[in-house]
Amino acid sequence: MRAARKLTLARREARLAFWMLAPTFLIVFAIVLFPVAANVWISVKPVTLADLRPPRPVVRVRLLAPATEVGEELRLRYQMRNSSQTVAVRQVTLFDVLPSGLEPVDLDPRCAFEAPHLRCDLGTWQGGARTNLDLAFTATAAYLRAGAPEPSGASAAIRGRAPNVLTNLRFTLENFRRVLSGAEFLPALWVTLAYTVFGTIGSILLGLFAAQLLNAPFTGKGLLRGLFLFPYVAPVIAVTFTWAFLLDPLSGAVNALGVHFGVLGRAVAFLSQRSLEVHLLGLRLAVPLALSTVIAFEAWRYFPFAFLFILARFQAIPRDMYEAAQVDGASPLQQFWYITLPQLVGILSTLFLLRFIWTFNKFDDIFLLTGGAAGTKTLTVQVYDQAFALADLGAGAAVAVTLFVILAAFMVLYFRYAPEGDA
Repeated sequence: MRAARKLTLARREARLAFWMLAPTFLIVFAIVLFPVAANVWISVKPVTLADLRPPRPVVRVRLLAPATEVGEELRLRYQMRNSSQTVAVRQVTLFDVLPSGLEPVDLDPRCAFEAPHLRCDLGTWQGGARTNLDLAFTATAAYLRAGAPEPSGASAAIRGRAPNVLTNLRFTLENFRRVLSGAEFLPALWVTLAYTVFGTIGSILLGLFAAQLLNAPFTGKGLLRGLFLFPYVAPVIAVTFTWAFLLDPLSGAVNALGVHFGVLGRAVAFLSQRSLEVHLLGLRLAVPLALSTVIAFEAWRYFPFAFLFILARFQAIPRDMYEAAQVDGASPLQQFWYITLPQLVGILSTLFLLRFIWTFNKFDDIFLLTGGAAGTKTLTVQVYDQAFALADLGAGAAVAVTLFVILAAFMVLYFRYAPEGDA
């Protein structure tokens, strides 16, 4: 009996805990899962920017002839069209409120008039349909006593029903077929991987070097730490503009100094030249210049993030481990390899995961520096091009879903094979 009571109490507590956590689950779904689900939904729809505004009938009213005397005809023209060139609109209905004192003349059979309300049932309009509806009304004394007001058209309204490509249950994989088989996808994928891997490794290595440099006590260390944070805290638009100005082939300081001191034979367009031929050990190598430049920018801009984490981990390593190693005659390189690096494995792997995810999804840096030109187009830039430059939201969403799948696969491999250590 007592066991049954305990079981019932446990079920009640579990049910209460579920209902207490339900708002949290709903918030997480709304913030995280719903946008992902919406993106997947759009990726299997043939959606363009024009489809965001559903097809609808449009009306404009013109006064062809006013009435200034009793018995004179007042003629109106309703100019109407279907806003969509491809999708039909059904059950199109026109509504208007006309001035009092008007009587219809040979009213169109599709229309009904109960003063002062006009209603016209116009049926189905095919895509791109345009039509005019001319109506005539006779002015009465009441109309003239009211001041013979002219219909302004502000009261005219037109309604219709049309299928919405975003909400219907028709799905297609055509977006993925076009994106994955397109000529730009594989190059953009390789550029994205190169940009992500080398940018991530570069930022971590620079952060590791900076943390090692500032771990030792010296005068001005606090000021130098603050300066090292500048690339990360500065507005991205400011630093990208600065880099573009410094690397400009005509007026940039880097080219001017390089040519002046003989480092460069001529001015180099670092951000607009796809490749640069380099002679090394008798070999001719084509270096992807613009891509290397944006990778260098990525490493420089985000190394302070790695620097802060690594420096904090450095300061948590017990000093007596280094003192014991020095007593045993270990060199600085041996101390770094056998003491420092094992202590940093956890934080380095975490940094690699975070920076890989963020760099893989990075858009603004490359877009502001090169716009994706000169061999620097990544998948995120392709999402923008497909969705907004080409107005194909479905294809843009398909590229975004592909990005999500690749990142999900990376995370599975990371958690399966990543080295473990104290973070």
